[in-house]
Amino acid sequence: MNEKPNIITERVDDIPLLLAQMERMGLAALLDTHFPTHGNWQGLGFGRVATIWLSSILSRGDHRLVHVEPWVAQRQFTLSSLTGEVVRAHEFSDDRREIVVRLLSDDQRWAAFEAALNPHLVRVYDLQTERVHVDSTSASAYASVSDEGLFQFGHSKDHRPDLPQVKIMQAVLDPLGMPLATDVVSGQRAADPLYIPCIERVQQSLGRSGLLLVGDCKMAARDTRACLVLAGDSSLCPLPQAQLDEGEFDETLERVYSSGQALNEVFRESEQDAPVLIAQGYEYNRPRRVSGEDAEREWSERRLVVRSLRHADSAQAALRARVAQAKEQVEALNQRGRGRKRYEDIETLRRAVNAIIQRHRVADFLWLRYDQQTTTRSVRA
Repeated sequence: MNEKPNIITERVDDIPLLLAQMERMGLAALLDTHFPTHGNWQGLGFGRVATIWLSSILSRGDHRLVHVEPWVAQRQFTLSSLTGEVVRAHEFSDDRREIVVRLLSDDQRWAAFEAALNPHLVRVYDLQTERVHVDSTSASAYASVSDEGLFQFGHSKDHRPDLPQVKIMQAVLDPLGMPLATDVVSGQRAADPLYIPCIERVQQSLGRSGLLLVGDCKMAARDTRACLVLAGDSSLCPLPQAQLDEGEFDETLERVYSSGQALNEVFRESEQDAPVLIAQGYEYNRPRRVSGEDAEREWSERRLVVRSLRHADSAQAALRARVAQAKEQVEALNQRGRGRKRYEDIETLRRAVNAIIQRHRVADFLWLRYDQQTTTRSVRA
C-alpha cells in the first residue's frame, strides 16, 4: 500500500539568500563569541536567533516585533533546512527577543564585535579600505521625550524642531557604502564631538594607517584633523571660514584678483561628448602644529581654492534677481496711488530704502541718489 506523501508548503522568498550571506559573513559565530548568554539558555544559539530575526526584518521590510514568532511558525521547515538545526517558533517569543536586544545594547561588547566583524568582511570580500566616508544625520519621530531617552529635541535637519530626534554617526567604506562604525546618540548632541570616537573605532577595526577620511565641514574641526594626523591618516573636507587664520580667506582671493595666480582647470570626463570644464582653482600649503601626549607634531595641509562654474553661474543669477527685485521695490516707494504711503522727507525715505537693501543683501550693488523737489502752489483760503 502506497503511503501518502507529506507535502509542506512554505513561502521561501529571499530567506535562503539572506541567511547564506550572513553565514558567509560569519555573523552567527561572531555574535555567539562576543555576546555570551546565561547558562539556562536552551535551544538555538544566540547568534542563530539574531540572524533569523534579522532575516525576517529584511525579508518583510518590517521591524515590528509582533510579527516575528508567527513568521517563523510559517517557515519552520525552510529555516531548519537552511540552518541545519531544529527551529521552533517559541524560541522567538517576546522574552527571548528581549534578551537579544538587551545583550546587543552593551556598547563595549558591541565595539569588540564590530572590530572583529570588519576585518573579516574586508578579508572575505577583498574590499579596498583606502577611503572612508564619515557623516552624521538625524531621524525624527512622534515619540515621547524623557531625561534619559535617546529621543530629544535638537537642531533638526528636517526643519521639524517640534519633533524629538536621534542623531546617527556612521563611517562607511567609500564608494561601496559598507558600514564600519555606527553610533546612535541622543538628538540634542552636537555632531562635531562624535567624529573622533567613530574614527578611532574605524582605525582600530581596520588595523591600518594611511586612510583617507572624507567628511563634511563639521569634520574640519582642528581637534579632529589633529587626531587624524597623529594616527597617520589624511582628511578631505570643506574648510569653514571659522577654521581659517585671520585674513586667510581674503588673501586667497587676492592672489587671483591682483597677483595673477595661475588656475588649474578641472574637467568632467564623458564617454560620448568632449570633456566639460566644471571648475577652476589652485592649491597652497599651510603649516600646522599639534601637541600630542608624547611629542609635538608638525605637518603641512594642502588647501584647495576651487571655483565651481555651475555654482558661480547660479549665484550670479540669484544676485541679479535680488538686485532687480530690490531696485523695483525702491522705485515703487514714492509712487502715487490709492492706499500708498507717501514719504514727506528724505530721512524717512532713506530708512525705508535701507530696509529693502538689507533684506535683499544688495548694499554693495546699488547706487542711490536722493533728490528733493519742492513745489509751491496757491490755494484759496
